[in-house]
Amino acid sequence: MVDHRSPTVYRSRSWTNRRRALIALAVGGLVLLGYLIGQWGDSPEPAAFTPPPAPSPSPSPVISESSAAPSPVEYALLQAESANELAGIQTEGTQDEGGGDNVGWITRHDHLRFDGFDFGEVPATKVRVRVASDAGVTGRLEFRLDSRDSPPIGELSVSNTGGWQSWRTDGAVLEPVTGVHTVFVTFTTADDSEFVNINWFQFEH
Repeated sequence: MVDHRSPTVYRSRSWTNRRRALIALAVGGLVLLGYLIGQWGDSPEPAAFTPPPAPSPSPSPVISESSAAPSPVEYALLQAESANELAGIQTEGTQDEGGGDNVGWITRHDHLRFDGFDFGEVPATKVRVRVASDAGVTGRLEFRLDSRDSPPIGELSVSNTGGWQSWRTDGAVLEPVTGVHTVFVTFTTADDSEFVNINWFQFEH
């Protein structure tokens, strides 16, 4: 007699084993899928794009006072009698406009000295001189810096003006001069005659 239940039992066990294997694979797949989802959730988000800062405008150049052009000095009248030294020269009351004193009795080898005269940074290039003369000779005024023996930076020729109190303003060109200097005014003529009176000087640019 043949037992027909054995194949049925065998198929049932095989199916059960396959079912268990499929369940195990499904569970493993679910575990792997959960792991992958967890890894994806933990991964850092990509950094947001930040545009580079716009370049700041270059500052406008600032012109300091030291680099600005210097201003010319406004020279006041330099009264002849105010000299720090009057060598061989005397003062007297003047009849020129403005009153005060003038200097006179001037011969060659006399001189006037003005200490610490400030010409400033813009060069002086001219000088005006208020003169009067009743001499029969022509003489010269010479302008020198820092020493009475230094080369003249300018000269002025003086002739008869019609009287010792007949005043005239003459001018001379100077070599450009700046800064602070001792100014000497020296005199020369052909002989020892007195030849000029002076009231004032004024330097100009």
